[in-house]
Amino acid sequence: MTPLTHTPVSPLKIILAMAFVVASWGFSPTGIHIGLQAYDPVHLALSRFLLASLFMAVIAVFKGIRLPKWRDVPLMMGLGFFAVSLHHVAINFGQQGVSAGASSVLAQTTPLFSTLLARFVFKDRVSAWRWGCVLLGLIGAVIVVAGDHGLGSIDAHGLLILLAAVSWSLYFALQKHHSGRYDGLTLVCYTVWSGTLLLLVFLPGLFDQIAHAPMHVQFAVIALGVFPSALAYLAWAYVLAHVDLSRATMTLYLTPPTAMVIASFILGERPTLMIVVGGLVVLASVLALNLERRIFVAQAVRV
Repeated sequence: MTPLTHTPVSPLKIILAMAFVVASWGFSPTGIHIGLQAYDPVHLALSRFLLASLFMAVIAVFKGIRLPKWRDVPLMMGLGFFAVSLHHVAINFGQQGVSAGASSVLAQTTPLFSTLLARFVFKDRVSAWRWGCVLLGLIGAVIVVAGDHGLGSIDAHGLLILLAAVSWSLYFALQKHHSGRYDGLTLVCYTVWSGTLLLLVFLPGLFDQIAHAPMHVQFAVIALGVFPSALAYLAWAYVLAHVDLSRATMTLYLTPPTAMVIASFILGERPTLMIVVGGLVVLASVLALNLERRIFVAQAVRV
């Protein structure tokens, strides 16, 4: 009898999935800017994730996911709060005063805040190298915020984008410490659903905004709900199932330049030199963090 073997996955499929993730998340800042033309920040977040929740429900029916245990309900609500409710409300308010390109760069600071959480919340040891990366990344973030509208116009909007990055890092921390209990699809579904449930507090007034929103805004909101908020997560789960995490995350460095190109074509934005320089500083600091992890793992394997 011939033994069963797993059919190798085509590298082209993995590359296409990675490209889809980058394109979807690169569109998100532009989609948010368009959505804010007719929606206020909280209603934009709610409408986007009502669509995402419906889409994930259809996926769940076909794929099949198990019910969470009662003791894990607080965990699911926490994941939903940090990944959906707080993150997207903060980023929507922030993008009222921050360009799409600058927002995409500031969102990449999540690993820097994850390092701070590791030290001050989880009491992990943080090397001098990682402290240097955090400091460099925060300097880059300041350059981006200052370069968006000039040194004299720095306000809280950039800080709100950074708050969204902090919220995302808290989500990753929770997910990391409890990922063994559920598969990736199950966690994504319950994260989206619980976050949407928390956003329902903003339901009053939503349908009035939907009724008066122009058609191009409606299309942008639908695209936000289907692509960055649902399909991109499924594609990312597919990538992680076949590619090492450190290699896969390297592709996400393409998200800010992709976001800038999309914003340039759709919104007519032109990033300033300071945004580009600050973005390079932020991405270099995050890349340095990942390089340290890979060097550490390689040394551990040799030992």
